[in-house]
Amino acid sequence: MFKSVLSLLFLLIAASAFGQYETRFEKSRGTQTPTYEEAMAYYQRLARDFPQIRISQKGLTDSGKPLHLILYSRSRVFDMAKLKAQGKAILLINNAIHPGESDGVDASMMLLRDVALHPARFPQLDSVVLAIIPFYNIGGALNRNSTTRVNQEGPDEYGFRGNARNYDLNRDFIKADTRNARSFAAIFHELDPDLFVDTHVSNGADYQYVMTLDYTQEDKLGGQLGQFQRNTFLPYLYRHMKEAGYEATPYVNAWGQTPDKGFIQFPDWPRYSTGYAALFHTIGVMTETHMLKPYDQRVKATYAYLEGTTRLLSQYRRPLLRMRRETKEAVKAQERFAVTWQVNKEKPSMIEFKGYEPEYYPSQVSGLERLHYDRTKPFTRTIPFYDTYEPVDVVDRPAAYVIPQGWHQVVDLLKLNRVQMQALPRDTVMDVEAYHVQDVKTAAQPYEGHYWHTSVDLRKEKQKVAFRKGDWYVPVNQWTNRYIIETLEPKGVDSFFKWNFFDTILQQKEGFSSYVFEDLAAELLKESPELQKALAEKKKQDADFAKSAEAQLDFIYDHSPHREKEYLRYPVFRVPAR
Repeated sequence: MFKSVLSLLFLLIAASAFGQYETRFEKSRGTQTPTYEEAMAYYQRLARDFPQIRISQKGLTDSGKPLHLILYSRSRVFDMAKLKAQGKAILLINNAIHPGESDGVDASMMLLRDVALHPARFPQLDSVVLAIIPFYNIGGALNRNSTTRVNQEGPDEYGFRGNARNYDLNRDFIKADTRNARSFAAIFHELDPDLFVDTHVSNGADYQYVMTLDYTQEDKLGGQLGQFQRNTFLPYLYRHMKEAGYEATPYVNAWGQTPDKGFIQFPDWPRYSTGYAALFHTIGVMTETHMLKPYDQRVKATYAYLEGTTRLLSQYRRPLLRMRRETKEAVKAQERFAVTWQVNKEKPSMIEFKGYEPEYYPSQVSGLERLHYDRTKPFTRTIPFYDTYEPVDVVDRPAAYVIPQGWHQVVDLLKLNRVQMQALPRDTVMDVEAYHVQDVKTAAQPYEGHYWHTSVDLRKEKQKVAFRKGDWYVPVNQWTNRYIIETLEPKGVDSFFKWNFFDTILQQKEGFSSYVFEDLAAELLKESPELQKALAEKKKQDADFAKSAEAQLDFIYDHSPHREKEYLRYPVFRVPAR
């Protein structure tokens, strides 16, 4: 009798404690998500009531409000250096990068509450530190509405995709136009997380899964980390999700076709959160719940994934920490780096996929053929998943890069991302490799505040270049080598060049007046038989050129000492490896 009364008392106490920390999602029976102010007040209360939880401000966002970081450390130690010295693993969860995709906001609130109230249920957190960014896109979270996620099933109200300056933050991790991105980089490098999760909701095809996973390219992650992801990490989490009742599949990247024919792994470019994390040898996953599934299912599936990741990290903590240390050491001496990739459709992985039969019938709007997925016709079949990416552009590692100090925006981003560099102590002339832009193609429409260069053709030559005291010498012998090379090599898919950081070199600043230059051009031809020969050959090969006096003067000018050396010369120089 006494035991029964005691058990009932414990249940009543537990129910009372849960009631104090019930979330808006739970109170609404899975139909609502909290406002930014409500959620932050909730986290502040948890931090006040549980000493294992600490909340801190970590830099501004474009909204004017600070980015917050919440840590759960069972040992009540919050100093990262001490935690890492103790062998703790760090899991970083980023929420509301797109605030209309709020599943992670609610899942993280409930997970942190449950961890605090029921520590015995989460023994894995003895060795794992939980780090949560509750709202990354605060400006978008404050721009609350119920209409912009037109294809999505709930919640009732939510935030907007663009941030306070209408940037899509999941395109900003390299160019860092926003305060949000710069504050995130500071957090990321303070934590140096061992696993990273960015919570999203998908948009696209229809299928049976509540949860899909968009993860780092194995080929780019490379080495033992890539093998760990394929052979251990992903199988563990797919198995966990199935056991939790939310079977998952790779992110269904099927734009322009139906997934029953197969689909390509989403390219993990550095502009995206997981691509950025991979530059620093952190395995990253975007959880992509399915927009057409009810909100409560999506939040519960996200909760299951986050909880499963803490289990995995605890179980494989030691080997994962070792692999990351060894990878950081190995990349310091790595000789060649791929900076662009393309999928190899000859090497698909075959996966079991659970979808719905697609069908086409006349649209009630246009009368033309439209796509429809018939949920009365589910299927399970084996399809190709194209997840093998192969290098296209590969560069040799230089000994260093030299960046003239005037390009301070680039220098500042390198420093923010923990790249070590030295200011030259004196004026000096160095033997370097210089890139010259032969051709560049640029998008016709603006993209995230830029006219992104889609491709660049380069010529490389050895030159002696005079540098000034205070110019920056960036040795390429660091664990951040992949970030250094992928941002500074112009062909890199998300290089600083492609994001327009150096566009001023694409415009010629000086020129000539034809009627004045005519006499000098004649003198230049007399003095240079080689130039005479090149001009004659060009006229022979190009009829239009032969008929244009202006084009011929341009040719002579471009091959003369009078042409400005800065024009089309990429202003980041390679110091050749010995």
